[in-house]
Amino acid sequence: MAVPDISVLKRIKAFAFDVDGVMTDGGILCDLEGQLYRTFDAKDGFAVRMATMNGYPVAVITGGRSGSIRERFRSCGIKEDDVYLGSRDKIADFNDFCRKYSLKPEEIMYFGDDLPDIETIVAAGIGICPSDAVQDVKDSADWVSDYPGGKGCIRDGFERTMKAAGRWVFDACDYKKRF
Repeated sequence: MAVPDISVLKRIKAFAFDVDGVMTDGGILCDLEGQLYRTFDAKDGFAVRMATMNGYPVAVITGGRSGSIRERFRSCGIKEDDVYLGSRDKIADFNDFCRKYSLKPEEIMYFGDDLPDIETIVAAGIGICPSDAVQDVKDSADWVSDYPGGKGCIRDGFERTMKAAGRWVFDACDYKKRF
């Protein structure tokens, strides 16, 4: 359940994650019209940008259906067709992502926090969960982050993995052009 060895981290070629409870703290606000609102951590978002800037394919696989989710991750450089909204079969969407990029499941780090994520956590090369994930997920994960959902879990996994591969490289000119 500790951080995987550097040799294991170096095998990761892509990232995929759930949203609620991983990229957010799991809290959802709802207005009288039924519009849902989530809070995302800027440092987690920056890690996603670093991954897309440095050539990693990234997928969002979430049961959430809000267009604001798609917009949030478009602003991080994730391709629109790599955002799987309303996912009720996360492993099928994970496998679709693998096919699109000719990746093996063991080349992907997947982040999840609740029961619908377990099958994908187990299938991934490294299954990671936030420190506040449900116990069944913690028991299934390869790595339990020291950080809770929406408070650095994504940053922790992305940054350590990219540093292990020598790919945690910030290019200010590219950043200005892309974001």
